[in-house]
Amino acid sequence: MAEHFTIQQEATLLPYLFEHLKGWSKKRVKQRLQGGYVTLNGTITTQHNARLNAGDTLEVGDESGRVAPTLPQQRQHLEILYQDRDLIAINKPHGLLSVGTTQERQHHALARLRTQLSRKDRAIKLWPVHRLDRETSGVLLFATSKAMREAVMAEWHRASKVYFAVVEGTPKPPHGTIDQPLYQDEQSYHIHVGNHPNAKEAITHYQVERSTATRALLRVTLETGRQHQIRVHLAWLGHSVISDERYGTKSSVRLGLHAHRLTFIHPKSQKEITVSVPLPASLTQLLKY
Repeated sequence: MAEHFTIQQEATLLPYLFEHLKGWSKKRVKQRLQGGYVTLNGTITTQHNARLNAGDTLEVGDESGRVAPTLPQQRQHLEILYQDRDLIAINKPHGLLSVGTTQERQHHALARLRTQLSRKDRAIKLWPVHRLDRETSGVLLFATSKAMREAVMAEWHRASKVYFAVVEGTPKPPHGTIDQPLYQDEQSYHIHVGNHPNAKEAITHYQVERSTATRALLRVTLETGRQHQIRVHLAWLGHSVISDERYGTKSSVRLGLHAHRLTFIHPKSQKEITVSVPLPASLTQLLKY
């Protein structure tokens, strides 16, 4: 069961959790906080020194999943990294779908951004240029028309995509290229490495940025953009992404994957546009375990 608290007097978040989560180890409390399981007044927070004021509400999610923010998703503004009349790039938080599904029609990045930008006299229409997995954070691009989306996609093979990944262990050598085809199992919907009639070329470059005794931070560059490419390739390499329950090992922390930088050709100006967002603290925290 999730834990719920109403703050009675001013406090700091992490010490408050240590005191009030009876029977919890400090490590477990930190994992919950860093993994996005804590909401303050309905908004997910990972800041250990967040200030608590009398009357604030606090919720800590259980093992079954991250807590759902209690405030309407539309009121939580997304960070806009780039915007012109044709294209908009945002910093998608981890835990948020890129677009809707049959099960989740409202609480996703497309719906939130559309609501955020629309006015009473002018509704905004948006089309996703690409997608990020729910648990992956970082640069996500939308177009304001279907024609613009198709124009960007026509040159998508020239786009450059750079990610940060926190993985189990440290790859040796510390840099390399994974050139292994990928195909989808139609029964399980898992992506697999290997030769197959439906396999497609997939190329991933990686570079170790920093490492600890048990984990490493990689800079990953894609030449191709297959579904789950980074997660599958790194698992094949023997260094699965942290908290990847599909291709690695499930844990209580966030998925160790962040879309750091996207460079693409603007269809109108034919100029290169580069959009980036720094490595989030929630990802670097994963190196401390």
